[in-house]
Order: sequence, then structure tokens, then C-alpha cells
Amino acid sequence: MTQRDWDDDSEHHDAVRRAERMNRVGWTAIGATVGTLGCAVAVLVVVGIVAVVALAYGVVAAGA
Repeated sequence: MTQRDWDDDSEHHDAVRRAERMNRVGWTAIGATVGTLGCAVAVLVVVGIVAVVALAYGVVAAGA
């Protein structure tokens, strides 16, 4: 085993770099998930509006 200086912080700095990298990966994953869910909600809203318009058209057309 090699003898290191008492103030050698290289392991600490490596751990900090790894933690920061994983933090960025985590936030990227969270952002991608939220973006995907936002797109899904937007699609559901558009489908709902189309369904309401189609039903309204059907009711008006059946009454005529």
C-alpha cells in the first residue's frame, strides 16, 4: 500500500465528481419523464376535445 499525504483529497474529489454526474443524469431522467407525461396529457386533452365536438355534432345532426 502506498503512503499518501494526510491532506490527499483525491478520493473525495472523485466521489464529488461522480455524485455530480449522477445528479445530472437523475435530473435529465426526471425532465424526460415529465416532458413525456406532459405530451401524453396534451394528447389526451386533444382527444377529449375531439370526442366532445364529435358527440355534439352527432346530437345536432340527429336532431335535424
